[in-house]
Amino acid sequence: MSAVAHSPNVAALGAIPLDRGVSFRVWAPHADSVAVVGSFNHWDDQAHRCQRQDQGCWSVIVDDAKIGDEYKFVITRQKQRFERIDPRARAVTNSVGNAVVVANDFDWQGDQFHMPPWNETVIYEMHIGTFHRTGESVGSFDTAIERLPYLRDLGINAVELMPLAEFAGDYSWGYNPAHPYAVETAYGGPDGLKRFIRASHQHGIAVIVDVVYNHFGPSDLSLWQFDGWSENDKGGIYFYNDWRSATPWGDTRPDYGRREVREYIFDNALMWLEDYHADGLRYDMTLYMRSVDGDESKVIPDGFSLAQQINSEIHNRFPGKILIAEDLRNNNSITLDGEHGGAHFS
Repeated sequence: MSAVAHSPNVAALGAIPLDRGVSFRVWAPHADSVAVVGSFNHWDDQAHRCQRQDQGCWSVIVDDAKIGDEYKFVITRQKQRFERIDPRARAVTNSVGNAVVVANDFDWQGDQFHMPPWNETVIYEMHIGTFHRTGESVGSFDTAIERLPYLRDLGINAVELMPLAEFAGDYSWGYNPAHPYAVETAYGGPDGLKRFIRASHQHGIAVIVDVVYNHFGPSDLSLWQFDGWSENDKGGIYFYNDWRSATPWGDTRPDYGRREVREYIFDNALMWLEDYHADGLRYDMTLYMRSVDGDESKVIPDGFSLAQQINSEIHNRFPGKILIAEDLRNNNSITLDGEHGGAHFS
């Protein structure tokens, strides 16, 4: 099978290309109204107003929209107007720009790669932006591909990519994700990542993606007070709005106890494996998912249970994928399986 195109699902959140047009759907439970604006309607917030649906979602199908179009959601609440980037946008023009409608029809050229046994894995941690730069520009997935033979000849059979989600600016280690579903534009966006993983597999190299779920942002964070609602001047629907919000990176811990936020993170984790063919995940600082300020007396049970849920699903659906936790507390529950109360990391 050379290319994969998923059947369109108009119930899915985000921008979903259809045979004709695009379905736009967003979660904004406190909004009074939602519209989608973009290059398809001259950014007119009266042209395509969304209809309220169950569970705080809003949706509209725009017949004239197509792959490659730029767009945003316009949300109003209590006479205030907010322009927001789609939380599930797979690509953006930049961290403060617009979302972009993308296709999921990449030609994987029959990729059926299997990760080497874990006890034979030699992992190289890679920062795409600096691994292989050409001239003054930041490194990209395509420039990194040029050095894959070098890694293979070193005996490397797996690379762990430092975080790839769109961040503020073009230069960062990536531990400040502004748009968790969008692949960093400066690196080459979603198709650039797919080209890199396809080429890595062709060189016998597995790819592990570093993910950041202990906080989002804090810069250029469109999720912040997304639909205009918040409590205690905190982050609104995607975040804890009490003492549990505190992290070393600001009050930006996701609300692991809220169903819609759990689904947002769960779907994101599965996205890297399913849509990008990644061979595993490395979770950044899981201690801050399961506790506040790294203090294990201030536990967040919902953070631990979310990791359990994600990891159990991955073990069931993608056997052989590796799951790495940066936890640093010698807590054996991290690697125990779910049946024994563990988080089921590898």
